[in-house]
Amino acid sequence: MALAVRTFDRLGTGRLAFTELGFGTAPLGNLYRAIPDKDARAIQDRAWESGIRYFDTAPLYGLGLSETRLNPFLKGKDRDSYVLSSKVGRLLRAVAADKRDGFGKWFDVPARVEVYDYSYDGVMRSLEFSLERLGVDRIDILYAHDLDLQVTGSQAVLDERLKQFMGGGYKALVQLRDQKVIKAIGAGLNMWEPCQWLAERGDFDIFLLAGRYTLLEQEALDSFLPLCESRGIGIVIGGPYNSGILATGAREGAFYNYEPAPPEILRRVERIDEICRSHGVRMVDAAFRFPLCHPSVLSVIPGGQSPEEMESNIKAASAEVSPALWEDLKSNGLLRPDAPTG
Repeated sequence: MALAVRTFDRLGTGRLAFTELGFGTAPLGNLYRAIPDKDARAIQDRAWESGIRYFDTAPLYGLGLSETRLNPFLKGKDRDSYVLSSKVGRLLRAVAADKRDGFGKWFDVPARVEVYDYSYDGVMRSLEFSLERLGVDRIDILYAHDLDLQVTGSQAVLDERLKQFMGGGYKALVQLRDQKVIKAIGAGLNMWEPCQWLAERGDFDIFLLAGRYTLLEQEALDSFLPLCESRGIGIVIGGPYNSGILATGAREGAFYNYEPAPPEILRRVERIDEICRSHGVRMVDAAFRFPLCHPSVLSVIPGGQSPEEMESNIKAASAEVSPALWEDLKSNGLLRPDAPTG
């Protein structure tokens, strides 16, 4: 079954064809464990064979490794046949191996440290370095990366980075879009509130929102998603399984937002899973399909750290979920009544 495609061209800067299932390539950066090169390539090849044509990466992922691994995979493929996004806000600087960033998170990666830079020059340099690592002549979408409290840990730091970005990096992105170097600009964040802050102050095309519009979380419906819908802003959903628990179920050691799931989340997931089973649907399938019911959502990009995980994502992308399941979740207080499910 061919993957469904959603097209987007908000400002006439170039049509983008998103497959509903995209590929978030953080796992290719050896996130939490090292993946041998041959396995990383096998995952990419399977994604392409399945029809996936949207690939998202970032300098952060594996301190450049994710972009580097995409290089030989994309080589020789028609550049107009896929959509590619990367991110800005971090530059990478080479250091001694024992001084690199990301120990305990990124494994067997280049010896580099992150240098936060949301300035005009920083964005331009970041694009140049990403093109070099990727080995392509253009990137379709550039997202400002991690402008949220989950990453900065401090409102003061976040305010300073937002100020630098809006005063410099944002202007660079607009210029690149105006010159048709890229087709769309946006931000890739872990929280919807700073997405809304940016949307209210700039002219953004697409936001990549990770983990904040899922079967477990729908607060973005309060104001952010209606704002996007009214302005024609597209949404890419990352982290649709909330770091895994909506895929694995409420088992011992299940993760929610990169931490062991608390008891209340485990209980909620158990109830969601029970209702999905009663309708003959895998919970992971429902978790994948749910965000796509919103009219602003263009693609869902779960990561695939193994061929098995990729196969599960492919299966979820073609799953059918009956309206009765959504209504059952709503009537049991497990899904907001105003969540689009048509």
